[in-house]
Amino acid sequence: MSVIERIWRMYKMDRISDVFKIALTQYGVREWSGSNHNPEVVKYFTECGFDVKNDETSWCSAFVCWCVQKAGLQHTKSLAARSWLGWGDKIMDPEVGDIAVLWRNDPQGWQGHVGFFVRQDGSRIWLLGGNQSNEVNIQDYQGSQLLGYRRATS
Repeated sequence: MSVIERIWRMYKMDRISDVFKIALTQYGVREWSGSNHNPEVVKYFTECGFDVKNDETSWCSAFVCWCVQKAGLQHTKSLAARSWLGWGDKIMDPEVGDIAVLWRNDPQGWQGHVGFFVRQDGSRIWLLGGNQSNEVNIQDYQGSQLLGYRRATS
């Protein structure tokens, strides 16, 4: 069974969080090339209170903020991916839809990436996220880049 079929089956059985369901509705939204900016990407910033009017600014955290806010939860109020390490509860065994935070460029640095956990396949972690190759999609990352998993506080 493909990962999409597995997610769809879980969705139909209501075993996926509202936040992840909202994220799935955005699948395929992408940046526009050139001087025009996709209003669908820009809304992730503006609807969460960020004064950003382009789709060139790193938007993985803005996407997660938007999904979390649409589900009626508080977000981190930060565009820094690593800000999600302080949100919700730290967990060790993620489920589909939990938040995963990765380091980028330097494990001790400030840069990172954030998205929603889909699955782990050996040493790879698959995330549904924004600004993954300039769009909302499911993409795999090295598991060694993982900084932590988070789940909404119950």
